[in-house]
Amino acid sequence: MSFFAETFPMLPLRAFLMMALVLFFVVLCVRIVGLRSFSKMTSFDFVLTVAMGTLLAGAVTATSWERLAYYLFTIASLFLLQFCISKLRVRNRNFEDAIGNDPRLLAFDGQIFETALRESRVSKADLFAKLREANVSDLSQVRAVVLETTGDISVLQGDAVDTRLLENVLGRPDHE
Repeated sequence: MSFFAETFPMLPLRAFLMMALVLFFVVLCVRIVGLRSFSKMTSFDFVLTVAMGTLLAGAVTATSWERLAYYLFTIASLFLLQFCISKLRVRNRNFEDAIGNDPRLLAFDGQIFETALRESRVSKADLFAKLREANVSDLSQVRAVVLETTGDISVLQGDAVDTRLLENVLGRPDHE
């Protein structure tokens, strides 16, 4: 009986073994490349994570050793590409500027920036929902609200904001 046979006794066993093999391979790749592999720091990271999920599904359901090898090679290639791009981003500011997005200031010192909301396509209702998630009970408590490059919204509260935290944020008060 072939490992890729479509008969009932082989299907559950094959599914389990393929899943274990593919997950072991991915964990091995992550151990080699590093935890940065599945971070969500840039839009490229997000796309990579979605693509990786699609490839994992394909690998687990491969119906031949050749297809499995194809998927594993493609997964390893994505890890390598992500590793190279993250290295380039760290070493080359021009490359970082070309592929990256800058975070955007949506509110500062309790003042909401309507233009920034409109340009970022963030509704006031979405902003208020994020403020509630951050346990903001008074807008005057908010020092800064930042739409991050990942699409997440960060809410900074306290007496003051260290300006270094807003260094590369578009729309900050001292930003040209």
